[in-house]
Amino acid sequence: MANSHIRIFSYSSCSTCRKALKWLDGFNIEYELNDIVKDPPSKELLALAIQKFGDKKFLFNTRGISYRNLGAEFVKKMNNDKAIEALNHDGKLIKRPFLVTSSGEILLGFSESNWAKLLLS
Repeated sequence: MANSHIRIFSYSSCSTCRKALKWLDGFNIEYELNDIVKDPPSKELLALAIQKFGDKKFLFNTRGISYRNLGAEFVKKMNNDKAIEALNHDGKLIKRPFLVTSSGEILLGFSESNWAKLLLS
């Protein structure tokens, strides 16, 4: 895994993102850092994530203000295309950090065990 390219979409005010970046740095794992608000994941990446996780609901940052402003019921009624459009338009809607490898593996949020399984093996 050490030679794979890793892109991480992060938000500087997010403590979970900072914890994830510190973890990556602690294991000397190189990554390309993207600001999830200024440069959110592409619609193609979001579609791949929905496909991988099986449901759009896993991509949403349900604790954020943007999500609360939309409302859970509104999000639930969205089809995948509308969800992808909304997520791509407002990076704060996306569960973060959002990590993608060059092989197409995607991690949402930070779980040390999940990250270790994918990135340290």
